[in-house]
Amino acid sequence: MTDMKKIVVDGLWKNNPATVQLLGLCPLLAVTGSVVNALGLGLATILVLVGSNLSVSLIRNYVSEAVRLPAFVMIIASFTTSVELLMQAFTYELYQILGIFIPLIVTNCAILGRADAFACKNPVLPSVIDGLMMGLGFTGILILLGAMREIIGLGTLFSNMTLLFGSMAENWTVILFDDYKGMLFAILPPGAFIGLGLIIAVKNIIDAKIKEREEANKVHVETGSKRARVTGTIS
Repeated sequence: MTDMKKIVVDGLWKNNPATVQLLGLCPLLAVTGSVVNALGLGLATILVLVGSNLSVSLIRNYVSEAVRLPAFVMIIASFTTSVELLMQAFTYELYQILGIFIPLIVTNCAILGRADAFACKNPVLPSVIDGLMMGLGFTGILILLGAMREIIGLGTLFSNMTLLFGSMAENWTVILFDDYKGMLFAILPPGAFIGLGLIIAVKNIIDAKIKEREEANKVHVETGSKRARVTGTIS
C-alpha cells in the first residue's frame, strides 16, 4: 500500500512529468489553446502510457539489454498508431486540429522514460498504476493550462467540446465575458510559456509551504515536554 501511495503521489504531484520532470513540453505548449485540445491529447497520452507500461512489464524478463530501448520504442509506436487510428475513426476533426502532435507521442520522453525507469523493473500492476498516474498528472496540467489560455484568450470555457464528445456536448460552452475582444497573446506559444511558468511557480510555492510546515511540526515534537520517571526512596 505504501508503494502504491507513493506511485500515485509521484505521478500526480511530486514527480509530475510536466511540472517536475519538464518532459513532453512541445505538445503541451503547442496544443493547449483550449480545453478540448488539451483533453484530447491528454487522453491519447494516457492510453499510450498505460499500454506501453503494461507491455514492457510483461516482456521485461525476455528482452535482452542490447535491444531493450528499440523494443520499447516499437511498443510505444504501436500504441500511438492505434490511438491515432481511433482518433481518425471517431474524432477526426479533433485529430486534424492536433495534427502532427499525435504521432509525436512516440518521441515523448515521459513515456519512454517511464518504460525504461519503472515498467521494465516492476510487475504489471504497479507499472499500470504508474502509467495511469503519470498520464493523469500530465493531462491535469494540460487541462489547467488549456483552461487558463482559453479563458484569457477567448473569454470562454469548454468551447468546441463536440469535437470530442459529439452532440451531447453542444451546450457545454461557458461564456465568461460578454463582448470580450479576446487576447491573442494567450493563445500564441509565448502565452503557453508564461502560463506553464505560473503553474510551476505556484506548485513550488505550495511545496515550500508544505516543507516549512513539516519542519515546524518536527521541531515542535523534538522540543516538546518530556516526563521523567524517578524510582527509589527520597529521604
